[in-house]
Amino acid sequence: MKRAVIHVCLVLTLILLTAGALQNPFTLSYVDAIRFTQTEAVSTKEDALYQKISEEAKTFSIPPSDAKVDRVWKAIPGYNGIQVDVRKSYDKMKELGVFDEKKLVFKEVEPRVHLEDLPPSPIFRGNEQKQMVSLLVNVAWGNEYIPELLKTMKRHDVQSTFFLDGSWVHDNPNVAQMIFEESHEIGSHAYTHPDMQKLTRTEIIDQLKRTNDVIDATLGVTPKWFAPPSGSFTDTVVEEAANQNMHTILWSVDTIDWRKPQPQEMVQRVLSKVHPGATILMHPTDSSARGLEQLIIGLKEKGYEIGTVSDLLAETRTQFPKPTDKSRGSEIDTEN
Repeated sequence: MKRAVIHVCLVLTLILLTAGALQNPFTLSYVDAIRFTQTEAVSTKEDALYQKISEEAKTFSIPPSDAKVDRVWKAIPGYNGIQVDVRKSYDKMKELGVFDEKKLVFKEVEPRVHLEDLPPSPIFRGNEQKQMVSLLVNVAWGNEYIPELLKTMKRHDVQSTFFLDGSWVHDNPNVAQMIFEESHEIGSHAYTHPDMQKLTRTEIIDQLKRTNDVIDATLGVTPKWFAPPSGSFTDTVVEEAANQNMHTILWSVDTIDWRKPQPQEMVQRVLSKVHPGATILMHPTDSSARGLEQLIIGLKEKGYEIGTVSDLLAETRTQFPKPTDKSRGSEIDTEN
């Protein structure tokens, strides 16, 4: 008897479900929904506009650049490639139904090898494809010129990386705080401005640790970039910096501001040697304080963005393809 009742209930349930589906033709079963989605996907891919975007996408594709250890420049960071996001580009164009290069949507593609994957190695410059430079300000003296440098950078919306000597931070916490509060990046410049090549491993560790400790105690940050005083280093220095989670940074363009050149001479020297990915070494000097504004203007006129060391060495792109002559003058959308 119980089996008969269950059987009758099942039959009635099936009848009700069937009737509901007939009364509401807009209700799709799970199987029907899957078929509809697949059909829509096929029709989209067969759409002439979709096919046009897919073909054009090939001409805009730029492969990513892997990080590597160069024979001359040592560690060089990677750089993201780009691809056209065909689906998003199609969604932006399908209402008009025609291909419009200005509506292409791009996405960045990461490299396979990153800076963190490389063995400890000094870094002299950023990726040559990146239209950016960075100002490296080594500070162990020159307090009287720092306020002017900061004012100029603020006026031109420039953030730099200041590499601070540990003993200098200990003696000048207020000036160090002033630099930090202007949103500049803080790096390590060892503790007593020593010749790092002449130190034992124990002394190297002490110089790095003491500097990071005083910077952390004063500013609440731990540096991830280390600039050896006078550019003096050994493999041991680079290894111990890496052991304290820091990359060793040098430079590819030198202002030689410590020789007290005329500001215009210093500016012309840098602008004649600058290149994509350049790291520009400077100090708080009279030459730099008086010449910095013209240097910043000159760098921007050459088409360079100016960022911190972290900005420069990041894999993120600063530039995307511009429309060809067919649609000159308009920006292409990017969605990363």
